[in-house]
Amino acid sequence: MNSDVKLREVIESDLPIFFAQQLDPEAVQAAAIPPREHDVFMAHWEKILHDEAIIINTILFEGQVAGNVLSFPHKGKREVGYWLGREFWGKGIASRALSAFLEQLEERPLYASVARPNIASLRVLQKCGFTIIGEEKGPFGREDNVIEQYILELKTRVF
Repeated sequence: MNSDVKLREVIESDLPIFFAQQLDPEAVQAAAIPPREHDVFMAHWEKILHDEAIIINTILFEGQVAGNVLSFPHKGKREVGYWLGREFWGKGIASRALSAFLEQLEERPLYASVARPNIASLRVLQKCGFTIIGEEKGPFGREDNVIEQYILELKTRVF
């Protein structure tokens, strides 16, 4: 991984940054995941940080908190996802961070979902070896958020 992009454990001081990032209207539109109110957001993060089945890292770019990357069980499969603050878009950070994160995960296959309009995220996943295996319309991010999305799979380690 390039020295300007690093992964580390999530610490409490990351959460206000993650909260602000998920409020950004352009990011919300791209990800098609509605933002959470502060208390709901913090309760969600408290839950996932203490769930041993979830693997999660903070993404650092040049020492700044750029976002997060995670893997979690969903419907009997292991999925991956990430969120990057808008000021860090277009710099290759997501691809490098996701690639480094995938090196840590032994389990295959892995899966990901991405909103159909989010071509940038689709490209990140494809650069990291994921292929589209289908499309579906359904809840994304939250049960009340129904959208069209691509389903992707990573069958083997590509490193």
